[in-house]
Amino acid sequence: MKKADLVDALVDLVGKRSVAEQAVACVLSSVTDALKNGEAVTLVGFGTFKVAKREARNGRNPQTGKAIKIKAKNVPKFTAGKILKEAVAGTKVKAKGK
Repeated sequence: MKKADLVDALVDLVGKRSVAEQAVACVLSSVTDALKNGEAVTLVGFGTFKVAKREARNGRNPQTGKAIKIKAKNVPKFTAGKILKEAVAGTKVKAKGK
């Protein structure tokens, strides 16, 4: 699914393409802004977006084989929620005690 496909799915609910495009853009920019500020974004049942720190490390240039230093950086990380995992796996996990 691409961004345009998501907009198309939302058009069916809201009726106007421009409103659907604004809604998708708003959600994506809100998630991006929160991650830029170091905040986690949790969509219950779907998953959590957060920022992880990738430490500096040594690597190799694949063309020359020469050793290089790779700088530390922050990267986005997504952890799927229970409902999403179950939907993808096609299973339903039983609740404890039931």
